[in-house]
Formats: sequence, C-alpha cells, structure tokens
Amino acid sequence: MCKFCSIKCWFIFFNCLFLASGVALITIGALQYSTYSQIGTFAGSGLSSGLSKVAIVLIAVGVAIAAVSLLGHFGAFLNNSSMVACFICILIIIILLEILTGAAFYVFRSRTALLQMNSGIDTKARLVIGAYSLENRHAVNRIQEKLFHCCGADSYTDWSRSVGWENHHAVPDSCCQEKSEGCGHNKEKVHKRGCIRAIKLFVLRNLVWVGGVCIALGVTEIFGVLVGLCLCLNIKQENNENLE
Repeated sequence: MCKFCSIKCWFIFFNCLFLASGVALITIGALQYSTYSQIGTFAGSGLSSGLSKVAIVLIAVGVAIAAVSLLGHFGAFLNNSSMVACFICILIIIILLEILTGAAFYVFRSRTALLQMNSGIDTKARLVIGAYSLENRHAVNRIQEKLFHCCGADSYTDWSRSVGWENHHAVPDSCCQEKSEGCGHNKEKVHKRGCIRAIKLFVLRNLVWVGGVCIALGVTEIFGVLVGLCLCLNIKQENNENLE
C-alpha cells in the first residue's frame, strides 16, 4: 500500500508539472501570436503567417497537455485504471507530435529556408520604410519602439531617404533610446541597429527555442508515461486484491 501511495504521489507530481507547462505554453503562444502578427508589416504576410502557425501550435500543444494532465489527475484520485491508461495513450501521441514538431522547426532553419526568409524580409522592410504609409505607421513605430528597439530597415539612415517621412534631418521618435517629444532630431541617441537584423535574430532564436522546448517536453513526458504505467498496473493489482 505504501508503494502504491509513493507511485501515485510521483504520478501526481509529474501531472502538476505537465499542467504548469501546458498553461505556460498557452500563455507564451498567445503573446507570440500578437508579436508575429505585427512582424508581418515588416517581414511580409508569408513569414508572418508561418510564424503565427508556430504560435497556434504552441497554444494547441498547451491545451492538449493541460487537458491530458487533468484526465490523469482524475484517474489517479479515482483509482481508475482506464482513465490512467487513456492518459498514457494520449500522452504518447503528444510526445511523438512534440518531437516531430521540434524536429520540423530545426529543419526550417535549413540554408534554403533561411535564404528565402532573408530575401522576403529585406525586400518588404525596405519598401515599408520607404513608403511609411499611414496604414503602417502605427505598426512600424511599435516595432521600432516596443518590440525590437531598432530603427529603419537596414539602419537609422534609411529615414533620410524615405518618401513617406518628410523630415530627412531627423528620424521618428520611436527610434529613440529614451523617447520624448522631438527626440528623433538627435541622431546620436537613437537606435543604430536596423529592424531587418533585429527581426531575423528574433525569428531564428524563437525557432531554436520552440524546437528545443518541444523536444525537451517530449523527453520529460516519457518519464510521466513510465510512472503512469506503474500506477496503472498498481491500480489493477489493488482492485484484483480487493475483489479477492
């Protein structure tokens, strides 16, 4: 009986970790989705759409993990071997999907994919800064000021050639390291890094991070499956002993 309680405690402990990781993935995915959508102004709808799907995958995986962990909790508390067995089967499927998803993100970082991404971002960003249209201004300023702390497409000097930005002796205030009214006139205190480079670094780091998280979760959840199998067998054994 003591051994059974010990296994159940370990199972509940792993389930709590799964539930926490599921909630974390949902939160991160929702925040990233908002960021990816705004990147589309600079990087183009193609890349933005692809990255938004990454965020949706994170949310979906998070919801699945949270739901499965609750199923495991009910099975453990009710000593229901069928629920625990169902938990194990679904968790194995999630593990396989997570590992495949993580591997897919690393494949996306291949040379061909990087070249296509570089070309798309470069072209779109330079056009957006050159036009600086009314419909894109809010998104451009948010990207420069809030998201990436950058200025222009390749660098802050792009604003001196922008058709949509008439004051070529200054840059938008969203480029400033410390924003204040008219701070864009002092180019010594603006971000020198262009937004193209900032976005590329962000995308690559996120792909590595997401891929790593998926694979790490998959490996960790294998231990959850093993503990679940032990619990399932112990529940069946205890139920058989009670029948006798």
